Amino acid sequence: MSIHESGENYLEAIHIIGQRQGSVRSIDVVNYLGFSKPTVSVAVHTLERNGYLTITQEGHLVLTEKGLEIADRIYERHLVLTAILTHLGVPEANAAEDACKIEHDLSDIAFEKIREYYREHVCDKAE
Repeated sequence: MSIHESGENYLEAIHIIGQRQGSVRSIDVVNYLGFSKPTVSVAVHTLERNGYLTITQEGHLVLTEKGLEIADRIYERHLVLTAILTHLGVPEANAAEDACKIEHDLSDIAFEKIREYYREHVCDKAE
């Protein structure tokens, strides 16, 4: 089953929030993404129904292996693309916003080449 860009954004947000604070509730996603509670509720239940996350009895959102795989992939793309754009002189806020737009549509082949460039040219400069 394929997942839409909006679903990828939710999974990435849940992953990021989870890394920052350990556990994630729907209200955390509301606050992080700036969407309404009903919008997030519908999205979360759709992601649960499609096997990308589970909701514990306490209301915590937990990514499944399938959900975490997508979240990791999108988040890595976001970080690498943001770093590349910043390295090229794009202000960080713009770079992050643009990376968010690019990360979903970029082919795996193109991203692999960008990641290779990042590792060879950008990581060395940042260290």
